[in-house]
Amino acid sequence: MDDFLTVSYKNSGSYKVVINKDYSGLGQEIKELFPNLRRICIVSDSNVAGLYLSDVKSALSSCCETVIEYVFEAGEANKTLETVHACYEVLLANDFNRRDLIIGLGGGVTGDVAAFIASTYMRGCAFVNLPTSLLAMADSSVGGKCGVDYKQYKNIIGSIYMPRLVYAATRTLASLPEREFSSGMAEVLKAGLIKDAGFYEWMIGDFSTIMDRDPVVTAEMLIKSVSIKQFFVTKDPFEQNERMILNFGHTIGHALEKYFNFKYSHGECVALGSVAAAYISYKRSMLTDEEFYEIRDMFVPFGLPISLDAFDVDAVCSNIVHDKKNTDTGLKFILLKKIGKAVIVNDVSEDEIREATKSLIVEWD
Repeated sequence: MDDFLTVSYKNSGSYKVVINKDYSGLGQEIKELFPNLRRICIVSDSNVAGLYLSDVKSALSSCCETVIEYVFEAGEANKTLETVHACYEVLLANDFNRRDLIIGLGGGVTGDVAAFIASTYMRGCAFVNLPTSLLAMADSSVGGKCGVDYKQYKNIIGSIYMPRLVYAATRTLASLPEREFSSGMAEVLKAGLIKDAGFYEWMIGDFSTIMDRDPVVTAEMLIKSVSIKQFFVTKDPFEQNERMILNFGHTIGHALEKYFNFKYSHGECVALGSVAAAYISYKRSMLTDEEFYEIRDMFVPFGLPISLDAFDVDAVCSNIVHDKKNTDTGLKFILLKKIGKAVIVNDVSEDEIREATKSLIVEWD
């Protein structure tokens, strides 16, 4: 297994997304991109470093003179400027400059942090992403979005900074806890919902094989999911228009993440946000009853929530006021015209958002 796609972006170039079973091909990819490389810093978290840091360092040993690492404590709570600043200190202490390479090894949090470090250190140095979670492989590692959280605001400080390479070793998925694998499936299901009804229905039909993490099926699924992300990123790399469609489920999802202080994973909140967005689409008669209930119920076989116990709906909705996707003229939202076709709308009211958010509360008889 050694498949790859190429993501292009206007006026800047392109980069390869490699999907391989392990890190055996990583060294060659790095040598081809950086033939005169002197230093590499691998940024990872405390969970992933113990599993894969040694393998990656071995794969890179012949690529440069020096390989160092910066490992921070795992968890969304450490996706902060303090973590970034601590890495700056390590880079400065080791005389890193703009000709050196920063590699992110880990899930979505690590990828975001490492890419943001690369985008800001000495005004930008090369970055390579090695995603180890399903969520990162299928979605967050592709497209260049990076950043950190600030106070209660998720990803509010960041940039769009394209990697030179994304290299996904699918064997890392075997070590993911079930909840983390399910979390990644939310982004994969989202890809089908917004762009490819056939892909979505294939996943629904093969959910048991997917959840068993069959390596061939997983690789096929990743290639399709990444190709959908590639489509939107290539057309609109800096999110001026169509790329916003990738935010389906994220507006209310991010608000739930913040309200619950990350008790629920990103993917779990995206699933809930997708149900809420589908609810608004349904209430606007864009989706039929059958389509809405299929979308809602089909998150369940993948281990994802579709409802929650009672919570403060107004507090959740107040967070949406600060969402990055809002405009001066109103609330920008991604809705579904049908399964496989998403649209950007600019006129979703606060009442609609409140009703959709409230619909996520479990109704007891």
